[in-house]
Amino acid sequence: MDSLPDAVVQFILSHINNAKDVASCACVSQRWKDSIPHFRSLYFPRNIFDNLKCGLTPDLVVSRMVSSIDRLEDLVVYCPFTSLGLASWLLHQGPFLRNLELRMDNIIDHQSCVDIPSKLDCIRAASNLESLKLWGVLMIHSPKWDTFHRLKNLEIVGARMEDPALSAALRACPSLTNLSLLGCEGLGSVSIELAFLQQCKLDFYGLGNCSISITSPRLELLEVQGCSWIRVRETQCLRDLTIANNSGRVYIVDFGKLVALESLSMRGVQWCWNAISTMLQLASEVKHLYMKVEFTGDFDALLPFPEVDLVDFFNSHPKLLTFDIHGAMFAALCQKNSLKNVDSRFVIPCLEKLVITIRSPLNAEQKMSTLESLLRYARNLRKMTIKILQMKSSHSSADDFFEDICKFRYINRRIVSIE
Repeated sequence: MDSLPDAVVQFILSHINNAKDVASCACVSQRWKDSIPHFRSLYFPRNIFDNLKCGLTPDLVVSRMVSSIDRLEDLVVYCPFTSLGLASWLLHQGPFLRNLELRMDNIIDHQSCVDIPSKLDCIRAASNLESLKLWGVLMIHSPKWDTFHRLKNLEIVGARMEDPALSAALRACPSLTNLSLLGCEGLGSVSIELAFLQQCKLDFYGLGNCSISITSPRLELLEVQGCSWIRVRETQCLRDLTIANNSGRVYIVDFGKLVALESLSMRGVQWCWNAISTMLQLASEVKHLYMKVEFTGDFDALLPFPEVDLVDFFNSHPKLLTFDIHGAMFAALCQKNSLKNVDSRFVIPCLEKLVITIRSPLNAEQKMSTLESLLRYARNLRKMTIKILQMKSSHSSADDFFEDICKFRYINRRIVSIE
């Protein structure tokens, strides 16, 4: 290292970001210590200051290290800190920061609501941010942010929010292309209007009765968990869509034409049948379909799926390449007598991979007939996986059904497997 030019040494050392390692560099030699102002990133792990002595505080140590760098671009702080400490760091480095990640730890800290300035308000000093990630956030009051014109990525994980506060925060980030709100609770009705948004991941805690409206004409990927009413009208670019509700019921889905949709995932305990049928009709061009909805019904009563015509279903989804289907939908496809008089021209043209989860031995004969038909008409099928999941029955029919499946698998062992 001694023979290397200063610029090369500075470049090599600048790839160190752990605060403990950065501090150690200053103890190696004067030359290494002189390189610290050229570092570009700092990372403070959760427990880095567990054994502080001599009256030092995390705020003070972080402040000293941050101020020792000329132009800090990336700052990640998982250790505890105060709003005053954050304000002092951003006073030194705010205009230079491009990526900021903070573990706020104030989701249940009501004192943070009255702190002046609050931790959220302090972030306004980092006006040139391109990426902002926050963990453990309490956002019940609108943050006092100026507009982050360069912010492309916003991720909030583990938060208590109220609708007006979230709306105000999103208005301050008009250039977002990626938005993730994960593990958020307290929201009732969310409206997102972001002209440049391309990827959006939303995971809301609670009763599963939140409503969401999104107006983002460039949206390509959308994942929504915990909403009962979903409205996305501008969908011409949407390629990947996941809708799930593990706590409540999906009542209404209001989407525009899904002409670009390639992948659709529908999950949850209960969906209204109108919501299911609407999504299947809109997703006629889908290539990858995952369905794990256990029940239907417009009210609290959990109802089985109505009959679904297998021939009509695959005729309506001619581009389907992979199909992962769970018990309720598979049972619905097995109820219809559409396979008795099948048009000789009927084929499932593109299907290559099929995963079927079976949970009940009821209607075993029809289910076996459906499995055989899928294998017969899917001319390009390469892999069929049959998953036997929690099949319980005191009747011998369960054993007989499983034996039939094993025979089916043996006869078609090049394609069929059992899990």
